[in-house]
Amino acid sequence: METRSQWGTRAGFIMAAVGSAIGLGNIWRFPAVAYENGGGAFFIPYLFALLTAGIPILIMEFTMGHKYKGSAPLTYRRINKKAEWVGWWAVLVAFVISTYYSVIIAWAISYSMFSFNLNWGEDTQAFLYGEYLKLSVDPGQTGSFVPGVLIPLIIVWIVVLGILFKGVKKGIEVANRIFIPALVIIFLIIVIRAVTLPGALTGLEAFFEPDFSKILDPTVWVAAYGQIFFSLSIAFAIMITYSSYLPKKSDITNNAFITGFGNSSFELLAGIGVFSVLGFMAVQQGVPVDEVVKGGVGLAFIVFPQIINEFPAFKELFGFLFFASLVLAGLTSLMSITETYVAGLVDKFKISRTKAVLFGGGLAALVSLLFATQGGLLFLDVADYYINQFGVAFVGLVEVVLMAWVFRKLGEFKTHANEISDIRLGSWWTVSLGVITPIVLGYMMFGLFKENLLKEFDNATGNYGEYGDTFILFSGWAVAVGAVIVAIVLAVIKWKSNPELEDDSSKGGE
Repeated sequence: METRSQWGTRAGFIMAAVGSAIGLGNIWRFPAVAYENGGGAFFIPYLFALLTAGIPILIMEFTMGHKYKGSAPLTYRRINKKAEWVGWWAVLVAFVISTYYSVIIAWAISYSMFSFNLNWGEDTQAFLYGEYLKLSVDPGQTGSFVPGVLIPLIIVWIVVLGILFKGVKKGIEVANRIFIPALVIIFLIIVIRAVTLPGALTGLEAFFEPDFSKILDPTVWVAAYGQIFFSLSIAFAIMITYSSYLPKKSDITNNAFITGFGNSSFELLAGIGVFSVLGFMAVQQGVPVDEVVKGGVGLAFIVFPQIINEFPAFKELFGFLFFASLVLAGLTSLMSITETYVAGLVDKFKISRTKAVLFGGGLAALVSLLFATQGGLLFLDVADYYINQFGVAFVGLVEVVLMAWVFRKLGEFKTHANEISDIRLGSWWTVSLGVITPIVLGYMMFGLFKENLLKEFDNATGNYGEYGDTFILFSGWAVAVGAVIVAIVLAVIKWKSNPELEDDSSKGGE
């Protein structure tokens, strides 16, 4: 039997885990979420969510991958044969995300080039939707390919699949050792430049000023848990897969704390940089900061180019560095997302890594072409909303309930982690996973289903115009429900070898 790949060093694993966690959402989602939910006061529920959901789930997933030495489907299969489909569900969620995430990285590549001549002009919104994305078709129509998106998209997939072909140690680990320090250095330069802009203090004051009245609002706590959840790469197979490549003696708990706090530190850094720049823009336009705050794609590709236009000096360089940071953050996440289904295919069908990368990565690249068409943006927005809300969060709820209450594995996991970790787990960990996280995630999912089943879709991502109910209903729910159906089909297919007898890792890998 071919031995499982391993990380070369502990630092290599941590960089890869942090690289997966630090993604586009850190830069464009966190600052807006924090600002809208109490500013400085938001850090109280945010920290509470990190310590009662983020890090506990990270520890659990690190333990699952390390103990059972398998991809998500194999890990769930070894825990209980009937649970294999949950592993495939998480993998399918990752697959869908990789298809459109790659396209946003392609946009960032284009915009890093546009920065040199400020090609986006004065009307950055018209440029994004009209000249660049050529959005001129009705919802549900694709139109023709957009060369400005297609060419960088092909480059993204060549880079990512090229790295994955090289394997875990020589590919993913080496790439993260280059990309993560480069990302941190570039972003530090951005932040230093941002905080020296006129008006930066106005922006930072708006970002950090605490509104303690919002602490009692349950939606603020749900927002904090949601942010931790979507930010840390938990519950969609990544951390289980990455930790399955750890050597026997690995400090699981410490690794989880370093990953969790490393990710949150970058989010805080992103918030400082983004709000310094938004403060500059507000002062330039003579308006309050709340009038220029925006999250998501609009912040990165509309608001930031507007701000760069108004920079007093080095505007081209700042623009290039900002979009280069998006490219690096995106690539480290896309590598980890794609690795989940590569590992799943290798384990289940006993094919070579090369074939798994070609088939899994190649299929994702082909599907991603849909988002490089004139109507691609509309498909992207709906896929992103539905797979994130009814994929990632829902998988997380199912995962925690299964491990804590159905299979009652928390005691076993705690023993396994404590045997090899410096920071020992106690009742905090068990209560967090057994009680706090299921209640909060259950409340989140109930609210989401109620909102999306009983009300019309109101374009919750807030980026684009009205799409029409038929398009939303068909494409959105098709993606969310389709992931579950395909997962069940994959779980029913017979394994090419007996996963329980393959090695002793089903007994803990000791």
